[in-house]
Amino acid sequence: MGNSVLNEKRRFIWLLTLLLVTAFLATSGISYKVAHDSLSQQVEQNTLPLTSDNIYSEIQQDLLRPIFISSLMAQDTFVRDWTLAREQDPDKLVRYLKEIQERYGTVTSFFVSEASRNYYHSSGILKKIQDTNPQDAWYFRVRSLPESEPYEINIDADTADRSKTTVFVNYKVFDFEGRFIGVTGVGLAVEKVKALIELYQQRYNRVVYFCDREGDITLSGPGYRGQASLQHTYGLDKLATRILTSPSGNFSYEREGKTVYLNSRLVPEFKWFLIVEQEESQGEQELLNTFWGNMGLSLVVTLGILLIANMTLGRYQRRLEHMASTDKLTGTANRQVFEEYFDQALLQAKANSSALSILLLDIDHFKQINDTHGHSMGDLVLKTVASLIQDTLLDDEILCRWGGEEFLLLTHQDMVQASERAELLRERIANRRLKVNGHDIDIRVSIGVAQFEYQESADNLIKRADIALYQAKDSGRDRVVLNHP
Repeated sequence: MGNSVLNEKRRFIWLLTLLLVTAFLATSGISYKVAHDSLSQQVEQNTLPLTSDNIYSEIQQDLLRPIFISSLMAQDTFVRDWTLAREQDPDKLVRYLKEIQERYGTVTSFFVSEASRNYYHSSGILKKIQDTNPQDAWYFRVRSLPESEPYEINIDADTADRSKTTVFVNYKVFDFEGRFIGVTGVGLAVEKVKALIELYQQRYNRVVYFCDREGDITLSGPGYRGQASLQHTYGLDKLATRILTSPSGNFSYEREGKTVYLNSRLVPEFKWFLIVEQEESQGEQELLNTFWGNMGLSLVVTLGILLIANMTLGRYQRRLEHMASTDKLTGTANRQVFEEYFDQALLQAKANSSALSILLLDIDHFKQINDTHGHSMGDLVLKTVASLIQDTLLDDEILCRWGGEEFLLLTHQDMVQASERAELLRERIANRRLKVNGHDIDIRVSIGVAQFEYQESADNLIKRADIALYQAKDSGRDRVVLNHP
């Protein structure tokens, strides 16, 4: 296809792109402006407490599960019996911890014995707990909890992998007479908890985070913009005492010139406060998100239309290219395309000193077939021969209709391989019979083979193959003749 046709195609695609983008921008922009103006006239507070209730219900399902698992482990008869039996066969407990971890999908499970101070993990015995090691302070803190608090939740580095931060549920274990014998529990990846918080934020379009009873932020999602504690966050510093002394409450404060509505609720199992925030312009943000969503959808539609248009034009382009580069009757390459490929193959053969040969085939007694059975049968013979050869082509070979009943095959093979190939083609064609009006038509071909010699011209190579072809015809046809330089 010429450059003019290609340029026309590009201009059409660009014009279509411009029209579609302009239309979608205008439609989405007008819709956004109308909705924005309407929203600006009637901004109202959403039902934040109801949202908080919904999130709290989901937390009951998602985050309280590790507490339940730790409670089961602490009351498990096997754990207590094994500990009281002086911790014989540690592999049994390790298998138990591994089974807990795999069954419930926790990132870790552990047990620390008060008697031996061994830290048992699902992967084995990791260490001995020592009161002089600051990293083991959590154990002694849990051991000292009052009877009314059988467990503790804390965020710390995993003992098995210090590079990972984990939400631990540490549960005290007592023997059958109520004596303290150790601490067991499981861990939940902080990333997983944060992912849950992010899910809540996306689902309800609110800012969600947790703080402990001292006001320190324990977990938060990407939408949180405050400091590490309520007391150090502007606006919240004046509400911190009221929030931390109330099991639940609704509050509001100013931040960057906007009113922020806040709902807090104590999650007693975690001893943390769940805090859900919403700015008064939340509806505007939702509208903006919708606008960008529409723009994204518009982009997808635009790309789809452009893809279909490009595929349609490309299909016509390929048809034109095919018509311009192939022989209409046989589907083989025409001489113009062949000569371009031939020149490249010669340069490659010269540069790499690689083998290159040509096979020049001529259909024997073709004029007689035309005269006896008509040109339609002659065309069928040409197509049949072309198809039989094309079925054997390798990836780097090309077949060209060289003349009326002549075909030229270019192959990256040496003389020996090319001659064997020529003989196989001759036999393959000879074995094919055409039946017309009850008469069998035998197809025979004569083939001349020549191998490219270094610094030889393309014309000379073809001339040598042509000489070999005439020698094959003069020798009785239906044979292969080689031309050695």
